[in-house]
Amino acid sequence: MLLVLLLPCLWWLTVPPLVGYQLARTARRMARRVFPVRPAGHVEEPEVLRVQRVRAWTALVVSVGLLAAFGDWQDVADARKEFLERLLFAPWLALLSAALVVALLFWAARPGARRAMRTQLWPAGRSALCYFGAWTLVPLLFTAAGKGMSLLPSSANGLFGLLLWVSVMFVCWAPFWWVIFFLCFASGPALRHAFNLSALHAALPALVTTILVWVFATLGLSSAGLPPGPVPLAVCVYVGGPVSVTALAWWEIHRLRRRHGVRWRG
Repeated sequence: MLLVLLLPCLWWLTVPPLVGYQLARTARRMARRVFPVRPAGHVEEPEVLRVQRVRAWTALVVSVGLLAAFGDWQDVADARKEFLERLLFAPWLALLSAALVVALLFWAARPGARRAMRTQLWPAGRSALCYFGAWTLVPLLFTAAGKGMSLLPSSANGLFGLLLWVSVMFVCWAPFWWVIFFLCFASGPALRHAFNLSALHAALPALVTTILVWVFATLGLSSAGLPPGPVPLAVCVYVGGPVSVTALAWWEIHRLRRRHGVRWRG
């Protein structure tokens, strides 16, 4: 590796992966610090997690099977568009759903439980602000990187010009890609654990997931309609997705109440 780095003719092949690896590594470390895999208050149920994974893979197989059997290119384009919309709007809808659920649980909690929840509200809110601040930085950093690169000359003259061009490119684009890596590593735990709100109430992630899946089902029906295929089958697939997620969420809450003493007002 040292020999390759010492050969300037191979820098274009070795330096970008090394720099990208370091950026991804530091971004992953920060993402795990802000959104740990097992946050405070999270109670892991291996059986529930196993069934959720089976349900997710089954939904993926059914969706692909319907597209392959009854869909056309327009259905494929609609599915891709719906996936991108979910990827873009999921964090914001999750935040709104989490705020709604927190307000309802805070209103229903006993006075003693409210005081305990209030102490955990700021850390969860801080992690949510960190996540959405990163999302806000993406277009700003992209615009700033483009402006910075436009100030460079179109061609690099000599070794000094090449080093200047590479240095400016790194300074312009490294923050943007670091934020992108951070969001990639943070999005899964953030959405899975509802922005670390399990510290307020262990049932919050399941409740937020239930609300979110019905919101996405309604938006998908209004924008793309039912899935391709015969109407009875399409209706069953459309209703079966959110109903199965809701059933798993309530099963998880039931296990939390029975095994760990979690109460709505406790």
